[in-house]
Amino acid sequence: MYEFISGRVAELNPAYAVIDAGGVGYSLNISLQTFSTIEKLTEAKLFVHFIVREDAQILYGFATPSERELFRRLISVSGVGGNTARMVLSTYSPNELATIISSENAVLLKNVKGLGLKTAEKIIVELKDKVTGLGSSTEILGKELAVDNTTHSEAMSALAMLGFGRAASDKAVRQILKDNPSLSVEEVIRGALKKL
Repeated sequence: MYEFISGRVAELNPAYAVIDAGGVGYSLNISLQTFSTIEKLTEAKLFVHFIVREDAQILYGFATPSERELFRRLISVSGVGGNTARMVLSTYSPNELATIISSENAVLLKNVKGLGLKTAEKIIVELKDKVTGLGSSTEILGKELAVDNTTHSEAMSALAMLGFGRAASDKAVRQILKDNPSLSVEEVIRGALKKL
């Protein structure tokens, strides 16, 4: 139904973006990949996947068509919903995900919150021949940010929106920043997702 939505970035956080397209604000669920791509922009174009359920109509937005295609392939696997697919794309870059699936590394894939070993194995079985070439055009470089309370608080906010408990998130974020204080917010969140 929707191919893309382009306009002013009216609101943005690591879990969703609101795009003002001609006076209409569209709220789109996004991954950390997309967040890191558009976080400094005032105008953005997001490629859209629209899901209609009995109780909700949900828009997912992606910075690249390749990331959207990976999302669509993930949700084509029985037992993988939109939020789980978004969590997978927030934990691993498209390149990392394609490598994990093609190398059949279910143990690494199950590190994603809410993804058990059986579902990880199912994703690999169903997608291992379908991910070749995906992700190569969507590599996103982490942006260096000064380490201060902003990095910690933004990471904590993102993890809270993704459903993680405050105590566990705080412990993971502090440990990551202690080990490597020069990480960007996105890298801190990705590292915390792997620990939680």
